[in-house]
Amino acid sequence: MRYLIIFFIFTTSLFPQHSKLYKSINHISKYIASDYFKNLSESKSDIQLIDSIYIYQLKYQNYNFTETLLSLTFALVPVRKVPIKFPLLNKFNYPLISVTDSLFNLKNKHLPKYFFVDSPTNKFGDKDKLSHFFGSAFISYSSNIFDFGNLIGYFVEVFEDNFKVQSTIDKRDMMANTLGNLFGKMLKKNKKVLPSQILITRTLSYFRFNQ
Repeated sequence: MRYLIIFFIFTTSLFPQHSKLYKSINHISKYIASDYFKNLSESKSDIQLIDSIYIYQLKYQNYNFTETLLSLTFALVPVRKVPIKFPLLNKFNYPLISVTDSLFNLKNKHLPKYFFVDSPTNKFGDKDKLSHFFGSAFISYSSNIFDFGNLIGYFVEVFEDNFKVQSTIDKRDMMANTLGNLFGKMLKKNKKVLPSQILITRTLSYFRFNQ
């Protein structure tokens, strides 16, 4: 866990407000918060909406896959601060790169949440799994020497207490990490692969092992 906290602090320190990363986060947040995206959600499934988010951001980033995955990792985190507690020290909230309050709240409201066959039916659904997925994809796609794809998912665990969901690592969190890791690996081989093509394998495996 501590290595991923360091990763987040290091990354956010490198990209302050109004940096290129901040502008990318702001750009995709506006898209998700837009009336266009809201209307799109009335005719598209949540898994299709994830493709829409990914394609929209990929075009904005001029098909730079590393920057696209990184910006989506931050943009799709549903909280603004990371609660961190070190031994012998009080807990403090480390701020992430984030957009204005109104845009942040509207973006969160529109986030896809029912994209797995077993997604919780509450108002949060699987919103928190999006940053797991794209974070793992970012590390997997960007790593050429070591495979850190399964590690990035742990950083979201420290967010989830604030998001009023289970704060301990569970199998579904790790499932999202694994799928993201696979997506990153597939992108290295085929730049046309879409998130939905990887996410749908969860549904296929669910029915396979629950017959």
